[in-house]
Amino acid sequence: MKEIELEQKLIETINKYEQISSGDKIVVAVSGGPDSICLLELLKNLKEKLKIELFAAHVNHGLRENSKLDEEYVINYCNKNNIPCFVKNTDVQSYAKKRKIGTEEAGREIRYAFFNEIVSQLSVGDVSKGDGVKFGMSPFNTQTKIAIAHNSNDNAETILMNLLRGAGIEGLKGIEPVRNNVIRPLIEITREEIEEYCKENKLKPRHDESNDENIYTRNKIRNELIPYIQKEFNPNIVLTINRLSTLVRDESKFFNNIVHETYKKIVMQEKKNMIVLNLKKFNDLEIVIKRRIILYIINILKGTTKGIENIHVEDIIKLCNNNRGNKFLTPNKGLKISIKNQKIVIEFKQIL
Repeated sequence: MKEIELEQKLIETINKYEQISSGDKIVVAVSGGPDSICLLELLKNLKEKLKIELFAAHVNHGLRENSKLDEEYVINYCNKNNIPCFVKNTDVQSYAKKRKIGTEEAGREIRYAFFNEIVSQLSVGDVSKGDGVKFGMSPFNTQTKIAIAHNSNDNAETILMNLLRGAGIEGLKGIEPVRNNVIRPLIEITREEIEEYCKENKLKPRHDESNDENIYTRNKIRNELIPYIQKEFNPNIVLTINRLSTLVRDESKFFNNIVHETYKKIVMQEKKNMIVLNLKKFNDLEIVIKRRIILYIINILKGTTKGIENIHVEDIIKLCNNNRGNKFLTPNKGLKISIKNQKIVIEFKQIL
């Protein structure tokens, strides 16, 4: 795809989802791979047109032999293009072991904590490059946003992965184009378009060889399942799944307004780690609203519905319907749903 065409497609996505406003500071998460380098290059070329300040953030997870080369590549690119670059070196495996979680989840937690640190630094006008070099910045009145390079293929893979894990309707939304201060400008651009752009512009991005290993669910979906579907059933399956994702997100916005108003009518008590509902009022709701109310509350308490599958939601609804005596469920770490005195008590305690 020609450079001007991809730039236009990026601008259309940015405008469609209102991802960027004039004066925003954009911190691009850069691994050194094709997706993130493509995004950084596009935003660099559009910086004046979009009227943004641009930064890069790289996390060296210390998991691969070539991770130091990835770090050097990102630093060299940023130095060449005069882009302030934040770098963090970390031991993901030790962190994962300490937190008793998988390395993928550990890496994500570390990355987003680092990104939010950068946002905080930018907000007070003191920017650290990560290696001690300071950039003087004036205080700002606009937003600082984190740009992640997820593309339409990533979205299709996520939806298929959610389906295989038994996720409900919310799982079909896929990757959100905007979530709080996180934006994904490449979400409607394919991996093929990105790789072609990198080749045409001689960017020579780094290759993460772990993406070739079919030992992870996502890699199996990317390298085996989707190519099989493309060959045997639908060559445009990525586009088809992304259209479905858009429809589900649009309908979800409509239902969210209904759910919010319904929640206010049935909630009895709200605390930081606990929400209490009127059991009778909840049981009188339509099943589709019940499901969404449960996910809505879990998201309030945990900040995410990750790990909550459709079977968990159905079990909670059954628990509420069968309301004789004191009963409870623990569908996820730290999450407890109890039935007491005609009340539904939903609690979440952070496990450290």
